Amino acid sequence: MVETKEELLVELKKSKDWEKNQNGLWFWEKLGRLPFKILDKLTPAFIHKKIGVILDELGQYIQSGGRYLSSVSSLKSYYPHKNIQSLEDLDMVSISEMDHAVSKLKNSRRRLATVQGASTGIGGLFTLSIDIPLLLGLQIKTLQDIAICYGYNPNDKKERVFIVKILQFVSSDIVGKQAIIKQISLIDSPDEEAKRNVISELQGWREVVIKYRDHVGWKKIFQMIPIAGIVFGAFINRSAINELSEAGIMLYRKRRIEERLVQLDKYTIEK
Repeated sequence: MVETKEELLVELKKSKDWEKNQNGLWFWEKLGRLPFKILDKLTPAFIHKKIGVILDELGQYIQSGGRYLSSVSSLKSYYPHKNIQSLEDLDMVSISEMDHAVSKLKNSRRRLATVQGASTGIGGLFTLSIDIPLLLGLQIKTLQDIAICYGYNPNDKKERVFIVKILQFVSSDIVGKQAIIKQISLIDSPDEEAKRNVISELQGWREVVIKYRDHVGWKKIFQMIPIAGIVFGAFINRSAINELSEAGIMLYRKRRIEERLVQLDKYTIEK
């Protein structure tokens, strides 16, 4: 194994500590969602239509990956100094090296989100309808690439479900976060019924988008101001990618660490 059991347990504790810290929802965030709910009634029809497009695209992503699906062939770019040809080769890559790869990915995507938010913030309300689908696409792409860095294949429907669960996690309140952590802990369970239950939870995936809209949308209120929306758009999109990347990294690294601990225990028993 690349790491000892003691080293893996130290890394696992970091992930579990992070999960505990997610149990707080700032008062300003609760309060901040109220104006977006009011704004929803005043939103022009073309923006509601755009939300409908997001619903359709997310549904297609869960089923087949659609236009958002990342390729595992991108592995080489994340590990340029290693001879990585397939996901199986990552079994010989340490958790710290994986963390380093996703850290570079996270920084790159934050810069891209900043530019994207600034460019779509120029026209205020009218360019906002373009920005929300673009941001969702960037978030899904980022989570898929994080999955690949930790050795998981987005071509697997199970991973696409996991990714949408992370989107749901970031958009949820305290109770929702706790429930989602319990759900995704079963996604690698040997109990097939438990895994099916996690996937069936997404039959109501439209609710995921509504929560996503409420979570991101209220922040976009400030982006509706023409020209000033450049600053707000850059900051909001950068923050959204940063928050989602952190969740994706911590939840995927926890899975990888737990898998390695299981493998290590099996190896010890066989030996």
